[in-house]
Amino acid sequence: MRRWCRDEGDKWILPSFIKLDDFLQLTDYNITPLVRSLPATVPFVGPETQERERGQPFTARIGANENVFGPSPIVIEAISRAAAESWMYGDPEIHELRYAIAEHHEVEPENILIGEGIDGLLGYVVRMFIEPGDKVVTSAGAYPTFNYHVVGYGGCLEFVPYRDDHEDPEGLLEIAASHNAKLLYLANPDNPMGTWWNADVVDSLIRRVPKGTLLLLDEAYGEFAPTGVLPSIDTSDPRVLRFRTFSKAYGLAGIRIGYVIGERGLIGEFNKVRNHFGVGRVAQAAALAALSDPGYLQKVITQVADGRNRIAGIASDHGLASLPSAANFVAIDCGQDGTYAIAVLNDLVRQGVFVRMPGVAPLNRCIRVTVGLDQHLDAFTEALPGALASAKSVS
Repeated sequence: MRRWCRDEGDKWILPSFIKLDDFLQLTDYNITPLVRSLPATVPFVGPETQERERGQPFTARIGANENVFGPSPIVIEAISRAAAESWMYGDPEIHELRYAIAEHHEVEPENILIGEGIDGLLGYVVRMFIEPGDKVVTSAGAYPTFNYHVVGYGGCLEFVPYRDDHEDPEGLLEIAASHNAKLLYLANPDNPMGTWWNADVVDSLIRRVPKGTLLLLDEAYGEFAPTGVLPSIDTSDPRVLRFRTFSKAYGLAGIRIGYVIGERGLIGEFNKVRNHFGVGRVAQAAALAALSDPGYLQKVITQVADGRNRIAGIASDHGLASLPSAANFVAIDCGQDGTYAIAVLNDLVRQGVFVRMPGVAPLNRCIRVTVGLDQHLDAFTEALPGALASAKSVS
């Protein structure tokens, strides 16, 4: 009997017991109209994809805002020990880590929910709140993965332009109120620009969140921010959820673990939808160990600040301005429009330096460079003059 395969003429041959009409029905997937309507896209093209296209690895991987200094040696030891026990499921209540995070922030464990990074947690929030047609407000050019979740559940995004390279709290509030938005997203410090608002501005925003709207405050880069940027935590306020991660300052992006802080009733709702085994045993051990080594965290924060200064200096040496940053990256203004900036980026990639850029004008006049090790920034320094010259030749 012939198998279901291609013959020598490159045609599919069906087994004799399968009729063509039945086969066509089998391939007509019964997915929802919403999913059928979505584009087959992902929020980011990973550096690994680009490396496969190039046929070689990047010399400098300084585009994804990863912490190149890596996790603490204590964390690496904990990961190694936990790996030997990875035949066991992780604790579905994530009890020990949840209590440690609560102690770290001086809140109750019931105010903490741990998940598969901020990305996973944002997906849960959208699932909990958004039905087709519901309005969600964010900034034009802000974190695209949040938008990906909203569209995936049929939500309608309303975009507010940045103001002077900052997300615009007043504009966000205005649109949230006028559109009866269910969710309002703000990152502080911001990604992709690295800019920030001080705590008094954010506190004012929280106080004025419209009735029926929930503020999602993404503080992924909060550990890098200057004193006075992160507001104090008030877990009695059900108008705001605050998101933190172990991906950035703690160097655990590949582990996928983050958490959300909020009012206990609201946090409890996550247990109705979360993947209770989504945070594995190794991830829990790694995050717990990371919290136990504040000295290493402070060392990384200092290294990142030094790296930001070096990137700003490289930009200045080539006649380019850079934006002040409270994150582990720097946005460099290429001085022209998005067409010119993408030409600079493409030539950097061609030379083996992976960077990224904002996707919306006028932010896309910039390229975004993550703090790297000395050899990574040496490669960027060497590649930048050629990239600028190449961009000028095609602009």
